[in-house]
Amino acid sequence: MEKTPEQRIAQLETELAAQRAEMKDFTYTVSHDLRASLRHILSYAHLVQEDAGPQLSDEVQGFVATITDSARHMGVLMDGLMELSRLGTVEVNWGPVDLQQLVQEAVATVQDKPSARAIDWQIGTGLPIVQGDPALLRQALGHVLDNAVKFTQPVDLPRISIDMGPEHGDKANHVVLEIRDNGVGYNPALQAKLFHAFQRLHSVKQFPGIGMGLALTRKIIERQGGTVNAQGVVDGGCVIAVLFSLS
Repeated sequence: MEKTPEQRIAQLETELAAQRAEMKDFTYTVSHDLRASLRHILSYAHLVQEDAGPQLSDEVQGFVATITDSARHMGVLMDGLMELSRLGTVEVNWGPVDLQQLVQEAVATVQDKPSARAIDWQIGTGLPIVQGDPALLRQALGHVLDNAVKFTQPVDLPRISIDMGPEHGDKANHVVLEIRDNGVGYNPALQAKLFHAFQRLHSVKQFPGIGMGLALTRKIIERQGGTVNAQGVVDGGCVIAVLFSLS
């Protein structure tokens, strides 16, 4: 017997609740069980360095240092996983968001960081009111701007522009915000790796990070009915296009 629309909706809601419960279990495991094991690794590596350090050869001391560095890096990866899982279940507080104010606040936050450098910021005017969760949208925009700043570091005259992009005729009641930089860009052949967790298009020696910022951005934007895309070329900069719902 075919299910009624109400029955199908009820089934989907049950499945969604089960998935959220599984995600909470996963988050608990990462934040408590795995984290406890990681703390033990760091603690005992530190004890070895303290108690036996002078008796160890330079090679063995290097081994212990590698254990410590790898454990700390694993902790950073766990933090990224936890944040990604949290965004899948966090409640979205819908409301009107002044995109102009949001952009200005996000830029000010980036500029206030101790590592900030002089950047030619070109911010459009008359940005519209969009629909979404202001806190989550601010977080998403922050990740995009952090990337733009990071990948313009080798450029003598870094420039980041933020303005409306072309209209999407197939997306009624939506607008596109484009964040464009003149940084190092990326190889378009690696496009498929973008917006996935821990995927990096540059080496750690070139640019720090774990490759999580754009994955978090995509999660936030998609949970609010939008999309995020990128275009870039090697040494030709990058454009991140975020599609928002109009208020």
